[in-house]
Amino acid sequence: MPNAKVLSEKQAIVASMAEQMRNAKAGVFVDYKGITVEADTKLRADMRANNVEYSVVKNTLTRFAAKEVGFDELDSILNGTTSLAISMEDPIAPCRLVGDFIKKNPKATFAVKGGFVEGKVVDVETIMALSELTNKNDLIATVLGTLNAPIAAFARVINAIAEQQGAPAAETAAE
Repeated sequence: MPNAKVLSEKQAIVASMAEQMRNAKAGVFVDYKGITVEADTKLRADMRANNVEYSVVKNTLTRFAAKEVGFDELDSILNGTTSLAISMEDPIAPCRLVGDFIKKNPKATFAVKGGFVEGKVVDVETIMALSELTNKNDLIATVLGTLNAPIAAFARVINAIAEQQGAPAAETAAE
């Protein structure tokens, strides 16, 4: 039985982790064995650049935090080496970054265990499907470009018609 100080520290860690999981847009649990230091450093840098927190977690403490949030389904995946990539802003970012890492490092035994998105526990297949999506800013740019294309084409056509008909009229008015 741990002493009162250690117990209170662990309870604080569980409470902090539960709050983080509750407020996160998404989180991905991975088995990180088989990853080199160089690859891990690159992965962590990519995570930081995309505002994704990535850290090794203790299974027992994570199990308590998950239970507190209502993610009881995660209990079965919380064994062995476990790390958590979590995003407070973009629900796709941790999935995409982990998926990209797996594609770029096929020799590593780095593997997705499961996760959660928008308050719901999801399986490995869902996370890998989400990893194929582009990031939020690229999706917004694509939608805006698609919406802007017909308007831009219409403006070019009107401009071309005005140039064809307007050039002689402009010369006549000047004389």
